[in-house]
Amino acid sequence: MEDARMAEKSVADKLCDASARGNLPEVLFLLQNGADVNGFNKYNRTALQVVKLGNSAVVKALLEAGAYPNLRDPVCGLTVMHDAAREGFADSVRVLVDHGADTNVVDDKGHLPLHLAAREGHLQVIRLLMGRTANPQKANGQGYTARQLALRYGRMDIVQYMDEYLSSH
Repeated sequence: MEDARMAEKSVADKLCDASARGNLPEVLFLLQNGADVNGFNKYNRTALQVVKLGNSAVVKALLEAGAYPNLRDPVCGLTVMHDAAREGFADSVRVLVDHGADTNVVDDKGHLPLHLAAREGHLQVIRLLMGRTANPQKANGQGYTARQLALRYGRMDIVQYMDEYLSSH
């Protein structure tokens, strides 16, 4: 049994490594040869949790293979959606949304993905998330709404977009 677990763990590590590098052919090969898409690597993360977010094709391949998009990071409660929104990877956010990722999950600090995208100034991501966030005016754990974070960090294009969006909905 110990040997089987070690073998599976090494396959999970290989899948996570390929995912983190954005190596689509290797990810597909490992998945086609029985790698568990939701298997945990030696750092207790899945391939989707460590994926190279700039490579939406790998994100899509993992999701299509059954990767669970709403798994929280054990350290701070972030989901892949939080990471993609914070980093501004609009294509990956779109793929995540299309495959059932929850845009309304808060991390351990009360941040929605919308808060992180607003703080970091990612307008394309904001456009994708506004209509998919149940309450885009929800405050985070520090009492700031996404709009207030955008204002605080000088993201005036986002403030303007959110004002226009909220006044029309």
